[in-house]
Amino acid sequence: MIPSRSTAAPSPTGFGVVDVLVVIGMNVLWGLNIVAVKVSVGAISPLTAAFLRQAIVLIVCASALQWVPGKMRALTALGLLSGGAFYVAINLSLAVAHNVGALAIAGQLGVPFSLILAIVFYRERIHVPRMIGIALALFGVVILVFDPSAANEKLGIGLTALASLLWAICSLIQRQLIGVRVLSIYAWIGLWGTLIQGLIAWHFEPAALAAVPDLPLHTLAWVAFSAIGSTVLGQGAMSWLLQRHSVSVVTPMTLAAPVISVFTASWYFGTPVTAVMLIGGGVAMLGVAVITIRTARAGEVP
Repeated sequence: MIPSRSTAAPSPTGFGVVDVLVVIGMNVLWGLNIVAVKVSVGAISPLTAAFLRQAIVLIVCASALQWVPGKMRALTALGLLSGGAFYVAINLSLAVAHNVGALAIAGQLGVPFSLILAIVFYRERIHVPRMIGIALALFGVVILVFDPSAANEKLGIGLTALASLLWAICSLIQRQLIGVRVLSIYAWIGLWGTLIQGLIAWHFEPAALAAVPDLPLHTLAWVAFSAIGSTVLGQGAMSWLLQRHSVSVVTPMTLAAPVISVFTASWYFGTPVTAVMLIGGGVAMLGVAVITIRTARAGEVP
């Protein structure tokens, strides 16, 4: 999810070595996150792992937790959906999946879903290129259903699609939070996420929750990577880039993350990247690229 950014125009600085390194680091952190989450839900349990992740986010961002006049309704809604419902869906999807590369591709549905919701609720106008992009992204995910290696991943893909829809709803809510500090946003997400995930884990996974104090450090390290690496540092890097460069320059540079996810997951878990996955992923990523680039150009800060 792209964090809210300042309403000020980005400075006209050139894209230097530091910016390139930040882009690489951001994509690597996001790309590796699917491995970290899959390992953590397997070693702990999906709901308890989600609770620990949100608790770490809250601890890291706690100093930025503050009341934001006029924004608390949006912050609460974002916290409930992003910190609560989204991570229930995404962690359960990874818990039931074997070939998580297929889920990484299905996760790109958040981009067309967010555009569709913007059309419905904000009457945003789009032209033929982005319509084609939506169709390609949806069709690319549909192709995965015909992949024999992903035949048993329908439940995981369905849960990932639900998580993508929740992500899209959250992206619309974040439109109301432009100008709010990124750390403040994630502090509230962490607070609501910790409360919600803690209650859900206490009800459905009491044994796993009780075993948290005995978890080995290497298991907690996977959760910490997701919380600090992907959420705080990854989103923080995105925010930093958007303060220095226009949306049209920065946003397309996030497209490497799902590619890293697919191939890293395949290598780490020993699952195949089949021809059907490559075709479906290529079609989906082409659609996402069209939507991302066209939307970035339309929303470019002068």
